[in-house]
Amino acid sequence: MGETELTDERELVVAVRPHRRQRGRCGVCGRRSPGYDAGDGRRRWRALDLGSTPTHLEAEAPRVACKAHGVVVAQVPWADQGARFTRSFDDQVAWLAVECSQTAVSELMRIAWRSVGSVLTRVSRRLEQGQDRLAGLHRIGIDEISWRRGQRYLIVVVDHDSDRLVWAAPGRDEATLERFFEQLGEGRCRQITYVSADAASWISNVVRRRCPNAVRCLDAYHTVAWATEALDEVRRAVWNEARRGNRRGQAVALKGARWALWKNGDNLSPSQRGKLAWVQRVNKPLYQAYLIKEHMRLLFQLPFDDAIDLLIEWLQWAFDSPLEPIVRLACQIADHLDELLNTLRHNLSNARVEGLNTRIRLIARRAFGFHSAEALIALAMLALGAFQPSLPGRQAAAIG
Repeated sequence: MGETELTDERELVVAVRPHRRQRGRCGVCGRRSPGYDAGDGRRRWRALDLGSTPTHLEAEAPRVACKAHGVVVAQVPWADQGARFTRSFDDQVAWLAVECSQTAVSELMRIAWRSVGSVLTRVSRRLEQGQDRLAGLHRIGIDEISWRRGQRYLIVVVDHDSDRLVWAAPGRDEATLERFFEQLGEGRCRQITYVSADAASWISNVVRRRCPNAVRCLDAYHTVAWATEALDEVRRAVWNEARRGNRRGQAVALKGARWALWKNGDNLSPSQRGKLAWVQRVNKPLYQAYLIKEHMRLLFQLPFDDAIDLLIEWLQWAFDSPLEPIVRLACQIADHLDELLNTLRHNLSNARVEGLNTRIRLIARRAFGFHSAEALIALAMLALGAFQPSLPGRQAAAIG
């Protein structure tokens, strides 16, 4: 370590240099390489504050000629290649971004929130060096999540056994999902035993090609969502009929009963139970659609044999319904009957995936200001993945 200077801006600048064994190495791969030139002079890296005083490290930045990467700035032991911050500074920013709001991170670390995105990407890559987050996958869940307006989606893959996010990428199509299985490799694809997902063709087509030994399970959450959508279609038709018939009071009451109809029967408030009782009295078809939705939800709570008996009765009930949305729902269930039976038999759903998706949505709101999916994915992987950041000087948590 060399001289220490307190600048006119009340910032502490510490002159440093690498140990001689650490000099003359490629900044990308770390191999010893012949010197090329002195570079563009001295550089500064933002370090952790000393008390309330902003601190910087300053050092020469010579360039070396690497056989693999050409002419690059020589490696320094305190910062990643191309970074303006030290590794300890990056680590603290990443830990704070996972644990705190963007306002707290920006104010405490005195950096713009946009700068946090590049820090997260660097830390995520460094934590995963030499690690394989796709190792040991057997039961996975696949889903998509909207992360920004304008039809911006991420595909997420979750390990059911560890409850961890293992992969994410921007997109919502077969080509994007193929990238995950290409990274996984043919041998490990054959080790996948169960895949839970919704009925999207871009998922089922890829899984069928890539995972020949996997049992495909239809996600319970999306199945109940189909039933809820059919119920709401019936409610809107009944509501429009009441409006056209000048039954204003009934139309207003039907609109107000929407939340009671959507909500799980176990979680209804007393007033919502009263609204359901009113629907039962004044509109039998709508109440029948509600019961069909609730019986579909009940399917996933029963033992397998009881669930099969209820499923048979449910299908007959739905196919015989005079309500067109309910008949379409029955056809949709029948088209995916094998996957639904697998879900009931193996009790595997995307509940864990939906839980992680909720947390990713919260992360996306907190990460408002990131203009790239890569920064959001890095923050999600650090918060929900296997290799989580730690404060400087403390070992990072690797969760298996």
